[in-house]
Amino acid sequence: MRNTGYLLIGLLLLISCKNATSDVDEAVVEQTEEQARQLRHVVLFSFKETASPAEVEKIEAAFANLAVEIDEIKAFEWGLNNSPENLNKGFTHCFFVTFTSEQDRDQYLVHPKHKEFGALLGPFLEDVLVVDYWKQ
Repeated sequence: MRNTGYLLIGLLLLISCKNATSDVDEAVVEQTEEQARQLRHVVLFSFKETASPAEVEKIEAAFANLAVEIDEIKAFEWGLNNSPENLNKGFTHCFFVTFTSEQDRDQYLVHPKHKEFGALLGPFLEDVLVVDYWKQ
């Protein structure tokens, strides 16, 4: 009888552990799926030779500030080209903007703050290249 009681307690513990593990596994799967569903908006700039370093810095700061002002942006990063291959075709700045849906990206594109940024950028921009892709 005593062994049966231990066996029953052991089974109950095993079942409760399995349920807790399943809940954790489901949360990990949901988090992984959310992380995998990332739409990347890659923007490359080359600036006119007449753009001063101060003007370029103002544009860098304004672009970074969009991540604070526009809720649809889930992540933002940027950097300067430092490739030794010399294949950048004049593009010096790379910006990565991350969204979780095409709808979020589309709302960003027409957002008044994005339009303001475009107006600020325009006079100093030599060229731009934009590529959007789903993270694999």
